[in-house]
Amino acid sequence: MCGIYGSTVYYNDNTVRAKLARVSFRGPDHSGFERIDQVILGHNRLAIVDLDPRSNQPFTYKHLKVVFNGEIYNYKQLRASLRNLGHTFSTDSDTEVLAAAYLEYGTHCVAHFNGMFAFVIYDTIAQEFFGARDRLGKKPFYYAHSGLDFEFASQPAQITHSRQTNIDLQAINEYFIWGYVPEPRSAWEGIHKLCAGYSFCFNLHTGQFKTEKYWDIDHAGLNNYKGSYSQAKTELKTLLTDAVNIRMHADVNLGVFLSGGIDSSLVAALAAENTRQIKTFCIRFNEKGFDESVYAGNIAKYLKTDHHEIECDTEEGMTLIGDLGKYYDEPFADSSAIPTLLLSKYTKKHVTVALSGDGGDESFMGYSRYKWLNMANQFFNCPLALRKVMGGLVKLSPDYRHKLIAMGMSTTSIDMLYVLMLGGLEYSWLQQTELGLNVPFMDMLSSESGSFLKKMSAFDTKTYLNGDINTKVDRASMAFAVEARAPLMDHRIVTFAQQLPDNYKFGNGIQKRILKDVLYQFVPPHLFERPKSGFTMPLKHWFRHQLKDYVLDQLSLHELKSIPGIEVQTTADMINDHMTGKWNRAPQIWKLLVLKQWLKNQKTTTLPAFQLV
Repeated sequence: MCGIYGSTVYYNDNTVRAKLARVSFRGPDHSGFERIDQVILGHNRLAIVDLDPRSNQPFTYKHLKVVFNGEIYNYKQLRASLRNLGHTFSTDSDTEVLAAAYLEYGTHCVAHFNGMFAFVIYDTIAQEFFGARDRLGKKPFYYAHSGLDFEFASQPAQITHSRQTNIDLQAINEYFIWGYVPEPRSAWEGIHKLCAGYSFCFNLHTGQFKTEKYWDIDHAGLNNYKGSYSQAKTELKTLLTDAVNIRMHADVNLGVFLSGGIDSSLVAALAAENTRQIKTFCIRFNEKGFDESVYAGNIAKYLKTDHHEIECDTEEGMTLIGDLGKYYDEPFADSSAIPTLLLSKYTKKHVTVALSGDGGDESFMGYSRYKWLNMANQFFNCPLALRKVMGGLVKLSPDYRHKLIAMGMSTTSIDMLYVLMLGGLEYSWLQQTELGLNVPFMDMLSSESGSFLKKMSAFDTKTYLNGDINTKVDRASMAFAVEARAPLMDHRIVTFAQQLPDNYKFGNGIQKRILKDVLYQFVPPHLFERPKSGFTMPLKHWFRHQLKDYVLDQLSLHELKSIPGIEVQTTADMINDHMTGKWNRAPQIWKLLVLKQWLKNQKTTTLPAFQLV
């Protein structure tokens, strides 16, 4: 787990060091760079496997130079296979296995990797880059390409350093809807994200840059698992066990992020089967209704783990708000980034690797919105005109939640309702809502193939899981040099889940049905008899009380005029509605606070003045 950098653009040594220093927190164990031909390759290392300096990067293997961020979990099996094919190894690292696999399989080597990764291999003979990003986007990869100039990095701040860049106003519009900047765009013009499941080649002589999709989720395919529910449960347990086991190999201390929910509890239970006493970590909130640490404690007690609780309070949360830009680079509005940062900060005192339960809700239909949208889907059999009439009556209610329901009733289709509700549904405070909705993967929901539940699940895997959850966890964990591994995001499990009939995952009114039934083989069901809740911050309360003065100062009418893409007076009214208790606008206020802080920190970027409101 590290930070990578490379460029064909010339920078002096001090500038290269500064670019690496910008993300030194990603790899505090070693930092270095090398010049080969006209290529610069740099690396910040967090040593996890083979701690010996021989595995530092840039790594040389025959005529190849490698910079690599992530882990290849099946590297031991791969190394044995490659050794049988005649390859030799001088380290115990997965980096060397990655390079040997490229020599053996060429660009198809990625199909052999089970892991999370973003890497670039420079072939000194062909003078060509080959790189790839893992199937589900766990590891980030940014790049800028113009002619013969090519620059790449783990985080965009490495690229923007010593480069004049313009803020991408389209990206800002997308951020207002989604709460993050969806791939392949970044917050800057000319800087892009390599999409999850893609590889690329760049030729230094011609400047040709080509990308190729090497993996995708089968969102449009029909259910093709033909086995019984009992058989599926057995197969899933086997996959889950192996996914956890291969992620427990590390030459440093390892633990588990345990929220007390289904997914993290299952990971903890399987990890506990594999070691004497696993360390577990959870966050505790002081605010009533947000603290679930007692549930995590009950699970930990049952599993006999070495459990640690970390308190999240307003003061420490406020401190981390100012650090978001340092670690996240782009505007990012998932407020659970704050407790995730805290969790990582204190976890680092005990372990360097932590397993998480990320990915279970998307693959096994766990989000509450799946249940409500599945019921609402029947309502969309009514003509739009009739729904608008009924929505008009519901809208008369003074309760803002009823007004949101009325808006949903008047939406043209169930798939558009799903997309709109992900960002808050009510967008009168934005100048051009439609600009933010113009992102890839929208066709997945309108596809004629597959059930609506299946399409929602696949859509969330391609968008929310990739752009939000992965970004949140990668930046928060790496901010404190912790490697987060997600067994439920093993591509074999994601593929298997997509093949299952819907009622195996959401059947008899039970969400994540098959996942729960596997879990209950290790932990009794009564420990989970409570409503599902997310990993959220008590922002609604904070903004009306502890942080009220902060919000009103940062988002005054004068300050709002510096934020592009919003209706200033409508936004001010929206904030006032929140403060008076008329409407919960905490998510929108948080988006504005994060964006304003990010814009303030962009010292080397420019925003066209005519675009300012």
